[in-house]
Amino acid sequence: MAHSTCELCSSTSNLGAFTVEPKDATITICGTCKTQIENPAQMDPNHWRCLTESMWSETPAVQVMSWRLLNLLKKNEGWAQDLFEQMYLDEELQAWASAMSSSDEGSDDTKPTKDSNGMVLADGDSVTLTKDLDVKGANFTAKRGTLVKNISLTNNPEHIEGKVNGTHIVILTCYTKKA
Repeated sequence: MAHSTCELCSSTSNLGAFTVEPKDATITICGTCKTQIENPAQMDPNHWRCLTESMWSETPAVQVMSWRLLNLLKKNEGWAQDLFEQMYLDEELQAWASAMSSSDEGSDDTKPTKDSNGMVLADGDSVTLTKDLDVKGANFTAKRGTLVKNISLTNNPEHIEGKVNGTHIVILTCYTKKA
């Protein structure tokens, strides 16, 4: 093991190797991180505030794990959603990070989320609005042609989430076009 600290939370105790599938890249993590990664139902969101630093690691496998963890936490944690939106992965790393999340999230009979042209959308994609949309409760109109970066999928394939004018909103996919 080349590292003397956990590459995710910087702990120095109970370190071990962890394989980031499907590329078989190995990172050094502590027992706490490993337990929570392997048992997502037992995750302590406050433990993962460490991702604020590890998401900027120069090690691709650490970036991928940070993305996956933030993607998991963002549904219930506002701070994780904010970090997830700040994170950037190039196309190759994005494909690696997304490779496991799609197979982990359930059954094959769920409908894919598609834009107005029938293009399949994924977490992290960018879309352009195809219609002016009144944003309820925020007192502004999201104009046609507005680029919404780093979208998040929801349980409903007809809805996505994203930030417009700094406000987190739900958008109907029938008013979007993949950018």
